[in-house]
Amino acid sequence: MPWDDVTFDLAFVHGAILLTGVVLYAVFGGADFGGGIWDLFASGPRKEDQRREIARAIGPIWEANHVWLIFVIVLTFTVFPPVFSTVSTALYIPLSIILVGITFRGGAFVFRAYASDLTAARTGWGRVFAVASTITPIVLGMCAGAVASGDIRLEGGSVTSSLITPWLSPFPIVIGLLALVTCAYLAAVYLCVETTGDLREDFRKRALISGAVFTFLSLIAFPLTRGEAPVIWDGMWDREIVTIVPIAILAAAGSGLCVLTRRFKLARMLAVAWVALILMGWALAQYPYLIVPDLTVDEAAASDAMLKAALWTYVIGAIFLAPALYLLFKIFKGHNPAATGDYGASTGELH
Repeated sequence: MPWDDVTFDLAFVHGAILLTGVVLYAVFGGADFGGGIWDLFASGPRKEDQRREIARAIGPIWEANHVWLIFVIVLTFTVFPPVFSTVSTALYIPLSIILVGITFRGGAFVFRAYASDLTAARTGWGRVFAVASTITPIVLGMCAGAVASGDIRLEGGSVTSSLITPWLSPFPIVIGLLALVTCAYLAAVYLCVETTGDLREDFRKRALISGAVFTFLSLIAFPLTRGEAPVIWDGMWDREIVTIVPIAILAAAGSGLCVLTRRFKLARMLAVAWVALILMGWALAQYPYLIVPDLTVDEAAASDAMLKAALWTYVIGAIFLAPALYLLFKIFKGHNPAATGDYGASTGELH
């Protein structure tokens, strides 16, 4: 890839901002999905305690974490409209599944909260929440794999590829499973930080299991990438990118080692770094394409006037958003409400 020819123009800057939004959604929203995954697979004598802790941990912040998804969507259709048009057409079916999954997940989480004294209703809505939390990240990963595979094709600005095969091929499916396991790992590590005693050990085991499964799936994804996503494969070996791969592997291994040795806060930091590095390496390997192989960053960018106006919008939005998010996390993640017996409808349980 001709990195020597990269210029830091407005389109490139917006592409970097788009990537930042994706990373933030992955490390925040991904952990929320992971909480739902472990809600589905709660087991053992403390399974109800596990579910209560998951609800307590994500209850105050899960809606706020979707800010990053909204940001990514709005940025895409404002700044890269051909990308939004192409993706929403070619991936209409999986995107509809994602929309339904996010909607059912959020609705079920709230309904379960208000059904805390009705066992059957609480159980039913809990299953809807958990299943939707499991399916949605898989399909999100499949969409990412489809975009990178080169199977989404355009001709004269119109999608000419199948609406089925680009996201139901082996490579997108494996990427979807990797996305699922990544969310599960993030959630387990975060919950190790927020819990104590036997519950902490429960989530520690889940973190180790999900890390092992990720390693196994990575060994499958590696050869698939060469055959089904050649642009990504070739991009990974560019001299400007190849250093990211071993750093990401070290971050992942370091996080797993810290979980093993119970250094959970460091494990959380390394897990976040690992996910950020994976996504950064993926984006750089794919550059200059936003949709392989027919839409590049420059080709998909809106007018310069729109790009400049959007930058000012980000600045103004950040002035309001950043302090609000800081305050939210400071209030609700700075202490454990369960320790004082607080009840929040959004947590889904009475502590």
